[in-house]
Amino acid sequence: MTNRSSYIKPKRSGDKEGQPRAWQRMLSGRRLDLLDPSPLDIEVEDIAHGLARVARWNGQTVGDHALSVAQHALIVEDIAAERNPGWQDDWRLAALLHDSAEYVVGDLISPFKNAIGLDYRAFETRLLEAIHRRFGLPGSLPPEVSAEIKSADRIAAYFEATVLAGFEEREALEFFGPPNKLSGEKRSELSALKALPAPAAQQAFLSRFGGLFHDQ
Repeated sequence: MTNRSSYIKPKRSGDKEGQPRAWQRMLSGRRLDLLDPSPLDIEVEDIAHGLARVARWNGQTVGDHALSVAQHALIVEDIAAERNPGWQDDWRLAALLHDSAEYVVGDLISPFKNAIGLDYRAFETRLLEAIHRRFGLPGSLPPEVSAEIKSADRIAAYFEATVLAGFEEREALEFFGPPNKLSGEKRSELSALKALPAPAAQQAFLSRFGGLFHDQ
């Protein structure tokens, strides 16, 4: 990805003085319109930087570092790949990017999302669709792919909850279900989960993205 630090997005004709700002400036120089996100204003470096600094579980995890959404994304992609060894790279990339909208909106815990209601979810979905289009993925994934990513997400949450977030196993099973269709080696690896420092999570995310995204 190219660093466009000098990029300035033209002012939209509908912008008015005194109107609340609805865009965010990214470190790349991009200005992302939150109400009408354009794939052209999305850079993976911004995503990785943001996700590495957003804490899962509202930061309520053990260890010297918060478990970041960037690290969670890596875990989900890894689980999805093990459960679906025949997957093409596009679907593995979709798994890596499944929470990428949170580089803008943050990681609201599920109970809070439910309290806010459908409008928040629609906003998050619109942003994720723009991210998908930016990196050559369909806006809406095939249902079977989406279902597998959700399963991998729940399995990741189960291990994060029991290893780092203080959940008892029975609680995690109740909320996230059993972590099925995993090898013993993968279970052992996830049972020893430790949160990475933000710079390490950011670099690992970018490295994995580079191995899955094939620019055309």
